[in-house]
Amino acid sequence: MIRAAVVGAAGFTGGELIRLLLQHPRVSELTCISASQAGKKIGAVHGDLFWSSLHFAEGLDPAGVDVIFLCGGHGQSQALMHTHQLGPTAATIIDLSQDFRLASPEHPFVYGLPEAFGPAIAAASRIANPGCFATAIQLALLPLAKSQLLQNTVHVTALTGSTGAGQKLQDTTHFTWRANNVSVYKAFSHQHLPEIRQTLESLQAGELPEIHFVPMRADFPRGIFCSLYTVCEGSEEALIDLYDRTYAGCSFVHRSDTEIDLKQVVSTNHALLHVQKHGAHLHVCLAIDNLLKGAAGQAVQNMNLRFERPETEGLLLKPLAY
Repeated sequence: MIRAAVVGAAGFTGGELIRLLLQHPRVSELTCISASQAGKKIGAVHGDLFWSSLHFAEGLDPAGVDVIFLCGGHGQSQALMHTHQLGPTAATIIDLSQDFRLASPEHPFVYGLPEAFGPAIAAASRIANPGCFATAIQLALLPLAKSQLLQNTVHVTALTGSTGAGQKLQDTTHFTWRANNVSVYKAFSHQHLPEIRQTLESLQAGELPEIHFVPMRADFPRGIFCSLYTVCEGSEEALIDLYDRTYAGCSFVHRSDTEIDLKQVVSTNHALLHVQKHGAHLHVCLAIDNLLKGAAGQAVQNMNLRFERPETEGLLLKPLAY
């Protein structure tokens, strides 16, 4: 059995982890850490968990847990790792911030994209969970990089729901602004681009082409819909076969023969993609839930790998069909 703790448990991602871990068949104990909400029942913050008797705790005893999920803001995980509290702990640490996603001799974290680095994740005690946009874009491009087919500029447009901006209220997450509205932000400069390039460069020999990424805010709460295209060699049939072979053993990545939509994956840990050739251009669409496959669900998937459990354990979730 696994004893788990969630640090930063009051946010959107922390709440998703609590929901997953409470019903995970191998998690025997769960500690929810939130300095700002300490002493409150978790249902006071995450209203759908009204039935749980768990309370938020203020601090963490690393010696009493097997896995620690870090869900604080960017920079907080790095600060925690440098304290005596988390530095030497034997517990597995899965960080959901961007603090350790880029490889460095200064830290031991392994990048936690299971479809690319499953064996390394299973052997790691420090795992950096990928970003949500990064997960979607990498899954759409992994088969091409592995086959040395990323030779031309990649153009990416992707829409994300409001939960991708976190729980803190901002002008662009207020209902009156977000409803019936779409906007571009961080065009060509999004913070997930370096980790995307890091993964693709580790798989493809030679120089990687430019990746032009235009993220967009959309007026739904959760989900990412990614559309990308690039000039690519090979027939549509050959490229479809490549994607099928690449993801044949992957529990959560699926290819559809027909056009896809976001509701097929919202509230699940699945990634759904569609591959089509238009003349010389390959067009790939991919959809994920940003809070699950893009964050908390993938973190639990990494926990399962680390503790030699089936990847799908605790993650057989129902999509939001209507």
